Amino acid sequence: MPYGPTKIFGILAIPSLALSQPSFALDDTSAIIVTATKIEKDIQDLGLRVSVVEGDVLSTFDGAEDLTQRVSGLQAAVANGSQVAFQIRGIGAVDHQALTPTAAAVYVDGTYQATNVQTSPLLFDIDRAEVLKGPQGSLYGRNSSSGAINFNSVLPGETKTGYIGAEYGTFDRINIVGAATLPVSDIFSLRLSGRYLNQDATLDNVVTNDTVTAPKEAGGKRDEFGLRAIGRLQASPNTEVFLNAHYAEDNGINQAPLNSSRDVDKHEISIGPDGIQDTDNEFYGTSVNVTHDFGDFALVSHTAYTGYNQQYGFDFDGTPAPFNVGSLNANLAYDRDFTQISEELRLSFNTDKVELMGGLYLEAEDFDQEYLIWCGVLNPDTLLGTCRYVGAPGRAGPTPASTGTATTLQSLITQSRKTAALFTYNTIEIAPQLDVVLGGRLTHEIIKGRGEGRHYFDDGIIALNNRDGLGLAKGSNKISDTRFSGNIGLNYTLMDNTLLYATYSNGFKSGGFNGEVINNATHFSDEGLFGGETVDALEAGIKFSRENVAFNLAGFYQFYDRPQARIFVPFATENGGSFTSNSLSNLDEATSYGLEGDISWTPVEGLDLFAGATWLDTEINQEENPNVPQNAATFDGNPLPFASKFSGVVSARYEWALSDGLNASVQGNGKYQSAFFLDAEGLEDRRQHGYEIIDGSANLHFNSGIDVGIWGRNLSNSDYAVSGFGFIGYNMFRGAPRSYGVSVKYSY
Repeated sequence: MPYGPTKIFGILAIPSLALSQPSFALDDTSAIIVTATKIEKDIQDLGLRVSVVEGDVLSTFDGAEDLTQRVSGLQAAVANGSQVAFQIRGIGAVDHQALTPTAAAVYVDGTYQATNVQTSPLLFDIDRAEVLKGPQGSLYGRNSSSGAINFNSVLPGETKTGYIGAEYGTFDRINIVGAATLPVSDIFSLRLSGRYLNQDATLDNVVTNDTVTAPKEAGGKRDEFGLRAIGRLQASPNTEVFLNAHYAEDNGINQAPLNSSRDVDKHEISIGPDGIQDTDNEFYGTSVNVTHDFGDFALVSHTAYTGYNQQYGFDFDGTPAPFNVGSLNANLAYDRDFTQISEELRLSFNTDKVELMGGLYLEAEDFDQEYLIWCGVLNPDTLLGTCRYVGAPGRAGPTPASTGTATTLQSLITQSRKTAALFTYNTIEIAPQLDVVLGGRLTHEIIKGRGEGRHYFDDGIIALNNRDGLGLAKGSNKISDTRFSGNIGLNYTLMDNTLLYATYSNGFKSGGFNGEVINNATHFSDEGLFGGETVDALEAGIKFSRENVAFNLAGFYQFYDRPQARIFVPFATENGGSFTSNSLSNLDEATSYGLEGDISWTPVEGLDLFAGATWLDTEINQEENPNVPQNAATFDGNPLPFASKFSGVVSARYEWALSDGLNASVQGNGKYQSAFFLDAEGLEDRRQHGYEIIDGSANLHFNSGIDVGIWGRNLSNSDYAVSGFGFIGYNMFRGAPRSYGVSVKYSY
């Protein structure tokens, strides 16, 4: 194997992920080996819940959010085109600002993805994805309060292999993929891979106001490509080096949201032309992973540099004419730059009786963002729109700097973060068939933020915001925090094929700065920051595998302290309407508990079946609303957002021989999730009803290496929200409708 028994699971790659069930029998020769604990191990020997999706399934995904269709108990809020916040067992802040990482720590080939912007660029040539459920504070550290998700690229081997494939489908979808392993010498091999995806708008933009046109491209357009190179160097018999570099671009058009006031049909939105903007996003990075084995010891170093720059935007209000005034709207644009450098150093010692590991993690990040809201057509030199943005005058304060009209809002923020952590994770045999698992992590981080919020008057005056007269919107602050997180568990091997386990674990998600609208001086005060959240979890389960069947069942109870949540606060406008200002805040506490299980079965050769389900109950316990103290009942007793009471996944694949040189296969998979709320306020118009997603495909496999097939996605044509936010009513980003197409692939 390219990574030996103590080797880390990967190297930096284009941020991507996906998960699901195995597509083969589970017998002694086909055990599923995962690296969830950063040591290669059979999944059935781990005393924690891990869902795995193999590469053939991952190849059908466009972005990380598709993973949710294959794993029960996993949901995601998708906003602003490509920002994905994962929720595992109901835990995870539903937030769209880039300064807020997801509560499920996302790793791509061993490199932590520090912002939610990095969690869903294009997927391609991925070998395996792993979803770890429950807090992962020991091995994965900060921002793993709900779990962790690992994506692992295909690594170069010693044999020349590769493939090239293409597909065409509805919405003029063109998808081209390719990869090749090139053994350059006895000690060096190279894996090159890439993908190009182009697709027209999937949602229809319809006219609901006769004075405003409805351009087609507002329904979202994809124009993306990604390239990756991984080199494997056997520097010595005991030293292996992986070198990785990647680059990706997103040049499409972000989908606009649907405002709740629009009366439209399924898979339709309604906006005008002003907010449509071209996207210019770049993602890049390199890493070096070195493993040196010496006896029972192994030393691993993983050094990575990654970053992105973004310029994109969309119609923020989701309507062609807010308050039925055609010249009154809100368009939003982001300009972001982010870089991250990290180093993880681990030393492990493995014998038949113990697996010991200790390590050091260091990371530094820098983030800059310009956030701009305007009305009508923007003048790039003056930053003035052709009409008045509805929220700008209110930010001028009680003594405006000009007698003109405030039209445009601009917020500038810079943040730096430095993190250092010491960690250990150990499995020790304390009696025959009984192991104790002990882990801990001490994390220290320093976060510095500064910025200012401005409004632009139509007479050329630029002034700092001063909403409610609370002081000029300019400032800085510093957060210094030290946390301990860890786990303790018992694993009992009842028989060779049955594991019983019980564990306690905890994790935390960092606090920080609100990274978007800067209203006044309180933004950077201690009271204007959001604090860290923690999760303490108890879990017990059983894992059983025998010949062609594997079964897993677990029960869990999670104590969620100071959960982070985006709070939407309405403000009245002078014409009798209202708009909403929002920020990330902490609720008091919540609970999350339930049962989940899955079964994989191969009843006959060629037929693979899988079913999994999660039953979940969550509840917020809130004594005081953080932004509106007189209305504590707004949150108390509500379920957590994106926390369906029930979610279930099923899949089936059957392959058989048609002749000596030709096989055929059919497969289908589906997921149902019951109703859930899009945010913590629990309002009925922010409730997504239960829905199902069903996908399927059929293929012919020729011995020459050629595959041809047909495929379909969302065959039930479900219409559903993938996230929402409050602004001039409530706005929702929507999922894609039914699509289908043909594919061809040549492998060698």
